[in-house]
Amino acid sequence: MSLALLFSPQGSQAVGMGRELAERSAAARAVFDEADATLGWSVSGTCWDGPRERLDETLQTQPCLLTTSVAAFSALEEAGADAASFVAGHSVGEYAALVVAGVLTLPAALRLVTRRAELMTAVDSHGGMAAVIGLERDMVQAVVEGLARPTELVVANDNAPGQVVISGLSECLDAVTEPMTAAGARRVMRLPVSGAFHSPLMAGVAEDLATAFEAEEWRDARIPVLSNVSAEPLTDSARIRALLAEQVRSPVEWIGCVRRMVADGVDTMVECGPGAALIGMVKRIAPDVRTATVSDAATLDTAVGLLAAPARASV
Repeated sequence: MSLALLFSPQGSQAVGMGRELAERSAAARAVFDEADATLGWSVSGTCWDGPRERLDETLQTQPCLLTTSVAAFSALEEAGADAASFVAGHSVGEYAALVVAGVLTLPAALRLVTRRAELMTAVDSHGGMAAVIGLERDMVQAVVEGLARPTELVVANDNAPGQVVISGLSECLDAVTEPMTAAGARRVMRLPVSGAFHSPLMAGVAEDLATAFEAEEWRDARIPVLSNVSAEPLTDSARIRALLAEQVRSPVEWIGCVRRMVADGVDTMVECGPGAALIGMVKRIAPDVRTATVSDAATLDTAVGLLAAPARASV
């Protein structure tokens, strides 16, 4: 068996996330305690008790997701799971992957995602994001190029076949539904985010993040980390750091990340964090891969059972 651990993106958050894991696992509880002490506010309380409106604010969402995802991994590790061959996270989830890979300590990652959230929410980009369902990336790209300049509207997330997210100025997003539908899209849905993330409108955020990175210690990864930007497995901390700064203004190449891990022999993927968004994408990208999630006590037990079972032989 070759295992990859995946870490959940923004949008996966839900009130109550991580509570059962903290009650079940001393290692998971220690992660929440460390987050509370590092940031000086109750990350655990926001995760477990909300209210939803507070949890959904980017300034709280990103550190809460990071904490819950690392706690889920810690519970899985405490339960005796085998070591992973690769780690990968989607957008803010990449920071959790870096903690698990030993590139950043949890306190350093918490400080950086907090700064990332501050910078992202401060951008007055007059922009947003939308999911295009039922069209492949090349068709979405063609519509985008015919509608707006590259600085105004771009492909932001290549999540799965037929699931592409675009990002840009609100006026461009308002105008995109009709041409996308004409090209064959089943739906175009605006996403509940506060800006044009993963687009050139975040260029200033990328530069400020690179500056913030200088305050923390970075180590080479002990497990290869798949870069959202390049979809390549990385261990060199300097390269990881450079691409991580670019991530906020670059597309998330999630299909590329999953396909690269499969090409390198991964046959099992486990998503650590609330929900199962990434596993849903994996099932569409690589349906033969065994999958599980770790978000509560029941899914933890299921994941441990899956990892204890031998992988199916290829035929």
